[in-house]
Amino acid sequence: MYSDRNSTDLPYSEAAWRNRGPILEQLLRLLPSRGHLLEIGSGTGQHAVHFAPAYPRLTWQPTEQREHLEGLNARLRLEGAANILPAIELDVLGAWPDRQFAAAYSANTAHIMPWPVVCAMFAGIGARLVPGGLFCLYGPFNVGDSFTAVSNEEFDRQLRARDPAMGLRNLEALAALAAAHKMKLMQSLQLPANNQLLVFSPN
Repeated sequence: MYSDRNSTDLPYSEAAWRNRGPILEQLLRLLPSRGHLLEIGSGTGQHAVHFAPAYPRLTWQPTEQREHLEGLNARLRLEGAANILPAIELDVLGAWPDRQFAAAYSANTAHIMPWPVVCAMFAGIGARLVPGGLFCLYGPFNVGDSFTAVSNEEFDRQLRARDPAMGLRNLEALAALAAAHKMKLMQSLQLPANNQLLVFSPN
C-alpha cells in the first residue's frame, strides 16, 4: 500500500512528492477507467503508486531505463497496487511493448530527452494508442518560444549547462510533432509551479 512517508531507502524525488496531488486531480477526469496504461520514464515510481489505486481496472505498466529498474521495482513491490505491473526496460529509441494502450503518461521527461528522443517517444506512442486513447505529458513548457516564468528560464539554463541537448520544449513544436504522428493536442492544463499537463489524442 502507498505510504505518505519515504521512510525506506527507496529512490525518492521531492518534485514527484509535491506534484502528485495536482496531477492526479487532472488525471481523474481524463484517463479511461479500464485498459492498459504505459508510463514512460517512471523514475522513482512515486507517481505510479499514487495514481494507479484510483483506477483499479486500469492496468499500469511502468517503464524505465535499465539502470533505474532495480530501485523502481523495489518501490513497486513495497507500495504498488495490484493493478501495477512490474516495471520493464524501455528505451524509446529501441524496442517497444508489442501491444496497444488505452493511455500513456510521462512526467518531466521531454526536457531531459534530446529532441530526437522526444520525437521517438511521440512516434512510439502515436503507433500504440487505441482510437480515443490519451497521452498525458507533464512538465514545464515554453509557449510561443517564450518562458512562462523566470523560474522556468533558470531551470532551462541549468539543463543546458548540464547538456546542450536538454531544455524546455515549445508547446507548439510538441503539437506539430504530435500531428506528424496522427495525434492532436486536445488540452494544455496549467498546474502549480509553472508546469503544464498536455493532453494528446489520436486524430
